[in-house]
Amino acid sequence: MKKIYFQGFTFFLIATLLFFMASCKKGGFLAPTTTTNLTQSSVFADSANTVAFLANIYTSIGFSTNATRFGNGGLDAASDEGEVGNTNISVATDWATGTINAGIVSPDNPSGGSGDAFSTGYNNIRAVNQLLKNLPNVPVKPVTKTQMKAEARFLRAWYYFTLVEHYGGVPLIGDTLYTYTDHIPVARSTFSDCVNYIVSECNAAASSLPNAQTGLNYGRASKGSCLALISRVLLYAASPLYNGTTLASGSLGAIVGYPSADQNRWKLAEDAAAAVITLGSYNLNIDNTTAPGYGFQSLFPLRPNNEYIFQLMRPNGNDDLEAVWDPPSRSGSGGAYPYQELVDAFPMSNGKAITDPASNYDPANPYANRDPRLNYTVNHDQSILANRLATGFSPINVYLGTFNGVASGSDAVYTGTPTGYYTNKMLDPNALSTDLTHRTNRCLPLIRYAEILLNYAEAANEYEGPTAQVYSAVEAIRMRAGLNPYQLPTGLTQAQMRLAIQNERRIELAFEGHRFWDVRRWLLADTAENEQMTGMEVDRNGTAVTYKRFNVRKHNFRKAMYLWPLPQGEVAKSPQLVQNPGY
Repeated sequence: MKKIYFQGFTFFLIATLLFFMASCKKGGFLAPTTTTNLTQSSVFADSANTVAFLANIYTSIGFSTNATRFGNGGLDAASDEGEVGNTNISVATDWATGTINAGIVSPDNPSGGSGDAFSTGYNNIRAVNQLLKNLPNVPVKPVTKTQMKAEARFLRAWYYFTLVEHYGGVPLIGDTLYTYTDHIPVARSTFSDCVNYIVSECNAAASSLPNAQTGLNYGRASKGSCLALISRVLLYAASPLYNGTTLASGSLGAIVGYPSADQNRWKLAEDAAAAVITLGSYNLNIDNTTAPGYGFQSLFPLRPNNEYIFQLMRPNGNDDLEAVWDPPSRSGSGGAYPYQELVDAFPMSNGKAITDPASNYDPANPYANRDPRLNYTVNHDQSILANRLATGFSPINVYLGTFNGVASGSDAVYTGTPTGYYTNKMLDPNALSTDLTHRTNRCLPLIRYAEILLNYAEAANEYEGPTAQVYSAVEAIRMRAGLNPYQLPTGLTQAQMRLAIQNERRIELAFEGHRFWDVRRWLLADTAENEQMTGMEVDRNGTAVTYKRFNVRKHNFRKAMYLWPLPQGEVAKSPQLVQNPGY
């Protein structure tokens, strides 16, 4: 029998057709399904087709954090990280302006304003159930079946988690496969039941998977990814949004969170993160010798690395992010444009906030001597990038002035960027979307070890206070970042450490899909998402340079926006599928 491996995107060759057979092309949980049209002879009687079927379930694992999820941006553009890629109305703009609603699914509005997570989640869960039903009869070795089953169960848990982080409690359908004529129970399960189910599935899958996947299997689910997902879901469960929720009461309150708070949930989250750490299979990518913080920058173009615990594989030679985030002179389309507030969150290289009088911050030279992660995350005026023809490196010109004799060049503020900044996070310095010979082999992180350290620090601080272990976890992140000194001030209170951890998450995990959810689970979105967001205008007159902050967009937030609305098209199909509060 031919041995089949996962590597990059080579395992998706026949996936599209197979996945169409496994789930309806559009629509959500209650849409008609064609799963009964799948036959043993067409797919599951063939080992290669079955492997490809499983492989295709991996293709959507990164949909939630996709930089172009909403067309003119992703979750970064729907949060206080960045401005939308253009002024067209989209889901990202709706979140920023506070006008998001349940929407109606239509050919012109396929997400229904909020439904892409619902349809993507349940389509993939249904595909997992189809695989699990047929796997016993697939002609592969028992050991291969065991691993495929474990991977499938992890993927099902992964998609359930994306549903829960969007909507709260959702219907749990177990292993059941529904046909168009079946009565489908759509009552939403409680938040507690959903969390317990995800944890149980991950634990079951972890027992049959290696600690980490390497070589040709890199990119597949592992024990590490199972434990890491448990860490994330239990951290969310312990957070103020869910742990004694105030969003709703009665039966709906139990669906959107735990009706009663329990401090021990922080202990469960602490232990879950510690389980990943003690596994010993993952570590931070550290290199402060080449340049301060270079380990942070050099991590993301590395296809296989020991910091990624779960990742979305991409083809060798891709330019996914460069095509979106590079400036126009490098043929980028813009994507989300960082706000000044994010830039201000990065401390100085001595680790002190720019608001600290002892930090040596100079507003007349605002990018000098900053946390190295700032330049690796945000491109600003005079940032050095590979040029359009890939013949070398040159500065971008974001300043409001002339470029090659033309007023306000293509990259300038108000012309190329509405904030004065471009996103640089995870870009390969040597990759260009305009040059086929200069691409990257990057894959995209979904869970990495730095997140686990921060998960541990947050949970342990909330349960035990700022212990030495909490300091150690946060300082490991700051040391890798190239801060000098990287140590936090001694004697921090629990509240002070909480703020330090929250800011480290903001800057370390920027543009990786965390900020949107973090301010919500912390119950801070009322403030963070109700701010006047600003940008930076750079003016040059010979050698004289001035920096002027200007208003970009006033964000608006209402309490309902702590959760996503269930798509109205789904709610209309059954009165059992109750809508989230406020919609």
